[in-house]
Amino acid sequence: MLKNHFKTAWRSLRRGGLFSVINITGLAIGMAGAVLILLWLLNEISFDQFHQNKDRLYQAYGLSAEDHNAIDQTEEPLGPALKQEYPEVEATARMLDYDNFLVSAGGHHFTGIQGSFVDPSFLKLFSFPVAEGDPQDQLENLYSMVITQKLAKRLFGTVHAAGKIIRIDSSDNFKVTGVLKDLPPNTRFHFEYLLPWAYFKKLGWGNDTWMQNWITTFVLLKPHTDLAVFNNKIKNIARVHANRDDIWTQFLYPLSRWHLYSRFENGKPAGGRIDTVRLFGLIAAFILLIACINFMNLGTARSEKRAKEVGIRKVAGASRKLLIGQFLAEATLTAAIAGFLALILVQLTLPAFNGLINTRLSIPFNSIPFWLAAAAFITGTGLLAGSYPAFFLSSFNPAGVLKGKFKNSHLWISPRKTLVVVQFTFATIMIISTLVVSHQISHVQERDKGYSQNNLLYVAFSGKTGENYPLIKQELIRSHIAVAVTETMAPITERGANTWGFHWPGKGPNEDPTIALFSEDAGLVKTAGLQLIAGRDIDIDQYPTDSFAVLLNQTAVRTMGLKSPVGSLLTVPDDKTTWHVVGVVKDFIVNSPFEDIPPLVIKGPATWFNGMHIKFNPAHSTAEN
Repeated sequence: MLKNHFKTAWRSLRRGGLFSVINITGLAIGMAGAVLILLWLLNEISFDQFHQNKDRLYQAYGLSAEDHNAIDQTEEPLGPALKQEYPEVEATARMLDYDNFLVSAGGHHFTGIQGSFVDPSFLKLFSFPVAEGDPQDQLENLYSMVITQKLAKRLFGTVHAAGKIIRIDSSDNFKVTGVLKDLPPNTRFHFEYLLPWAYFKKLGWGNDTWMQNWITTFVLLKPHTDLAVFNNKIKNIARVHANRDDIWTQFLYPLSRWHLYSRFENGKPAGGRIDTVRLFGLIAAFILLIACINFMNLGTARSEKRAKEVGIRKVAGASRKLLIGQFLAEATLTAAIAGFLALILVQLTLPAFNGLINTRLSIPFNSIPFWLAAAAFITGTGLLAGSYPAFFLSSFNPAGVLKGKFKNSHLWISPRKTLVVVQFTFATIMIISTLVVSHQISHVQERDKGYSQNNLLYVAFSGKTGENYPLIKQELIRSHIAVAVTETMAPITERGANTWGFHWPGKGPNEDPTIALFSEDAGLVKTAGLQLIAGRDIDIDQYPTDSFAVLLNQTAVRTMGLKSPVGSLLTVPDDKTTWHVVGVVKDFIVNSPFEDIPPLVIKGPATWFNGMHIKFNPAHSTAEN
């Protein structure tokens, strides 16, 4: 019977001619749009789910005492302390991303390659696919290094690189002890090489204070550990070690929620990417529903032509159940053909779609679960699209139809009219939503950034650049290539670090907001085009005491409640330093323009630097510079 249904359905599609082409094309386009979104949704919900220890992996967070702001960076000594003091902890690993090294091998030299310092246990916690080497025996040696196949190919022209030597910053040679397969698109990690934490300490960059949060700390708990109970145990670990009761607390956050639930409000998860996932899931459903409604409308539009067929079949003894099966088989066959065309459309448009969303999605043709899901998707679409036409057409009275008395419904409200209204309503909502999002993005792009990005360039220090910064700055100014050069800890578009523990005049006993840090040696206002609200810029040449000078942004002034900020003193009791405020700058965007501007303290030369901002001479073209 089923075979006969599909034979009859095929003949009907062939007789349909242009009508069948329009029906199949419309359904194929709708299915293709839904499949593209579903591929993205699958990628989003599968982030880091390939790790064997995924159910026991956590990231340590800090939670400020005053504003309950959760931050995913911690103190450097936290990881070792957790491993040493709590038997529930199986292993910990610290991580710090760094992309400022000059990486050299085989006559090739690269800068800006994303790398990370990690503890040796990092590759035991996470299950990254290994191409060469033993993941259980990596990074134990001070001068060992793990790279990805992508970097191996760039440096050596081959993915086989175990045992080869890579030079870092023209100063130290590292032996490649392991090669990882290129990281999948559905992971939070983006490194191309890993260096041991011991080398980070050798460079003198370590900081054992419990008063700065700037390191990512991962924790592997032993099986059957109760997370809520453990979080309560470690809550005050920083307070105990720092011997202070007014600083942040700690908690662990599970791997399953890192990507989708990354936004916190009052210390509790309050969404994040999951909101976008749900929205696009709804959009995919709308797109497919519109295509199905279009199929229904086209099917019922031919009702008068198909009515005689139904009448003859009923007179010949066909039951309504048999006719419903016939029309559903026809719809399912149409959906199958449309699904095949949809896969072709998806494959053709996937490169452009990947460029739009900046990822690497692909259709898993060699996956059995994919084909099972595809079959279910096509069958479900066919049954949904063909349901109303099947029940509508099979309900005709054969006597009336054969006598020529069949008439379409002229009711003011009918199922077909309702479907048309619903279809256009969904389409209108999606068009309006697209316009709203487009205008919102345009607003953010055109929003006043608070600094001048014209002719402004950030150069990260690599090799001997940092040591030779004074000479480089002098030559750039002397040759009139640049009008200003300033050393900073990060690009102007990023906060350098986060901290707590600042004391200021009038600070309450329970006040300890999260403060964003930045730095400059001199002249940042001129270099970046910041707007000075009060006081002056930091200038170590004219004012020798400016080593411990700071600038505040307007949000920091409001947060601290300073009536006359210029001249105020900010102290950090733990490292016994005092910073004096010399100026206030207008708020400028730090990090994403979609985020609120944080309270920002720009420290003077007594802090650290990782690069420099160069303001090119506007009298020269970019090519000349």
